Amino acid sequence: MKTRIRHLTGTPVADLSERPPAPQAVGGPMEQALARFPAREAGTRWPMTCKPTPEILAALGKSPYVPAVANTGWYRLAGARAILSWLDGFAGTSWQERWEASPAAACPRQWAEHGPTWIAGATGVSRRSLVQSGLLTLAAADVLRLPLEWLTGHRSTHLREFVEEVRDPAGFTQLEAHIAPQRWSATTGRRARLALTRILLAKGGSLADITVGDALEYATVVRTTGSNRLGGGSTLFYSWLHELGLFPSDAPSTLRMLGRVTGQLTCEQLVDRHGVVNVPIRALLIDYLEERRHRLDYSSLDNLARTLTRNFWSDLERHHPGIASLDLPPQVATAWKERLRTRIQRRRRPDGTVEETVVERADRALLMMAVRAFYLDIARWSVEEPARWGPWAAPCPIKEAETLDTKRTKRVKARMDQRTRERLPALETFARAAADHHRHRLADLKALRAVPPGTAFTAGGNVFVRTRNGGAGARDEAGTLLHFDLAEHRAFWAWAAVEFLRHTGARIEEMLEISHHALVQYRLPTTGEIVPLLQIAPSKTDRERVLLVSPELADVLATIVRRVRDPRTGAIPLVAAYDYEERTWNPPAPLLFQWDRAGEASRMTGELIRRALAEVLAHIGLTDTTGQPMDFAPHDFRRMFITDAIRSGLPPHIAQVIVGHTNINTTMGYNAVYPTETIEAHRAFITRRRTLRPAEEYRTPTDGEWEDFLGHFERRKLSVGTCARAYGTACVHEHACVRCSLLRPDPAQRGRLEEIRDNLVARIAEAEREGWLGEVEGLKVSLAGAEDKLAQIDRQPQKATISLGMPTTRSGDLE
Repeated sequence: MKTRIRHLTGTPVADLSERPPAPQAVGGPMEQALARFPAREAGTRWPMTCKPTPEILAALGKSPYVPAVANTGWYRLAGARAILSWLDGFAGTSWQERWEASPAAACPRQWAEHGPTWIAGATGVSRRSLVQSGLLTLAAADVLRLPLEWLTGHRSTHLREFVEEVRDPAGFTQLEAHIAPQRWSATTGRRARLALTRILLAKGGSLADITVGDALEYATVVRTTGSNRLGGGSTLFYSWLHELGLFPSDAPSTLRMLGRVTGQLTCEQLVDRHGVVNVPIRALLIDYLEERRHRLDYSSLDNLARTLTRNFWSDLERHHPGIASLDLPPQVATAWKERLRTRIQRRRRPDGTVEETVVERADRALLMMAVRAFYLDIARWSVEEPARWGPWAAPCPIKEAETLDTKRTKRVKARMDQRTRERLPALETFARAAADHHRHRLADLKALRAVPPGTAFTAGGNVFVRTRNGGAGARDEAGTLLHFDLAEHRAFWAWAAVEFLRHTGARIEEMLEISHHALVQYRLPTTGEIVPLLQIAPSKTDRERVLLVSPELADVLATIVRRVRDPRTGAIPLVAAYDYEERTWNPPAPLLFQWDRAGEASRMTGELIRRALAEVLAHIGLTDTTGQPMDFAPHDFRRMFITDAIRSGLPPHIAQVIVGHTNINTTMGYNAVYPTETIEAHRAFITRRRTLRPAEEYRTPTDGEWEDFLGHFERRKLSVGTCARAYGTACVHEHACVRCSLLRPDPAQRGRLEEIRDNLVARIAEAEREGWLGEVEGLKVSLAGAEDKLAQIDRQPQKATISLGMPTTRSGDLE
């Protein structure tokens, strides 16, 4: 994923406003490729199809059309003679023209159902096998050229073998010598050979005459008719011909490079995807993207275009028709911001219907940041180029504070830290489980290959029956077909991915782009020792870096190299990988993470790695703190690598260089802080603080002091509550507790306090009646204290049980 460095000069807005919408490419990727590499026309007249019947039959009676079995030769000649006699009744100057005029050319199904009847009506020959054999012979002899659509819908048992024998035996012999024997006879190899024979029957000529356009046309027919799946041998034939050097030098190495991707779009096309109505604004957006393009990778440019068109201006035009200025009224800007808070989430139900739910938009701050940058860039550029950008300078409707989402950032950080803390202790267990899982799958595959096809065998305690085609498939007792080779394949790459990611801290896209060339050696200038290094290609930050290869990582890389090396040549196959971020194909390279995809070397995908990791987790059954199954995402290994490295004493700025971050704050954001680290740091702080205070404050108390300290808390219990005075302090009310503010009344002793209050009221009345005025004042102070304690009890919240009900989960509450 390299950034394209290309300078694009801007065009004045006045000129851009007159520019019509960018022309869109006609058709899909396959149609565009066919326009670049046109297929051959089959035609209607060539030497063999223009010969009379006697000459054709005479040619069919000679080598290479004469089979070893005489009866088979009679069938072919008789069937060919009957078909030529029937075709002679249709208009045309060649047999091809007569075939196209007949009802048989319309559909292979009609030929299969009614062909023998048609032939019988004209010649009296009605045997189906004889008619089918005759048609095959005429097509192989190039008397008739059947369209690819017709051939993919017609099934013939001996089509491939017969055409290989008579059409281009030398070409097929040369091709077979170039292909590994097990691949030539495998299912995918037979499909590739069938594709070649179909192209020869439809286009004529030999293998050397097949063009890139012929291969593209065949792949298009296969995909549109659904007669086979692309990748199951239907594209392997192209790779074979390319390896033989039969295609021009500018032809891609694989058919998928031509027919499966759209490539990069221009700035005009990026803007026109979302239908900007206002022509001057459309021209401004195109000009702005062109100005930013040379500093952005394609993925970032694509996201920026989508934000400025679909999320910003197209939304404004949809809700405020006729808007034509960037100077938005306050009410318009406020309404747009409110709409930006939510988005529509669509989820397909099991019955096929689509459920739409309004959810909060998680990337709202990022979208607003892009729009704010759009306004600020124009304002800054208007000073440098007033004629070009000045007319569009307008107040920015978004404040800087609106682009900050501190709460969400903290929540994400906390969630990621918790995820790392849960998974780091289980990393070694997961790594061992990945290795065990692969050993089990490999043992199962060996057990399958040790028995003949159609034989029962035992693997993992279960009984399977190997399929009769000799492949690596088997059926269990329930009849389910299992592919043991694919299971071992996924298990191996799960182990390889776990080991690579946990020892390097690389991103998954960096791992998938590692090639054999990335393994380099470096001689230390001080000791002369040679150390292995791993070169990580530029990825997210376009910053190349080199990692020291540990012995554990070296063992993993060596195992991968042994697995992907071609046994015939000893070299690692070259693979052209598609860069999904840049929408381009990288040059062929000896990638380490590649696999045999139906006979073609193909780069591994991130989806395959994630599915393989999920199978390992299902194998061991790890759970998180909530009891739910634990999952490991590829990026979790990067976070765990950084956290473990910093915890082990690696300086953060060194960890930043190793993982390829441009900002050390990003590296520290990956580092998960553990509670033990907080506790240890707090203890260290206490230790430092003690060194600054008098030592006698921290002496060990005597037994008497300790007993007195414990006795203080025992003596705090009173009849109406608890005394809250501090240790070592005297009672300031001479144990008149009801007057003391430090008394914490016990609600259970409310009756006793009421008795004290009533007694005080009675004593005050008696003192006033007897004239003991000296006691009245003191009794009133005690009465006020008792009433205050009762009021404190009344102010205390009542502890009651509240039923919250049982929580329920709604099926739609999913994000």
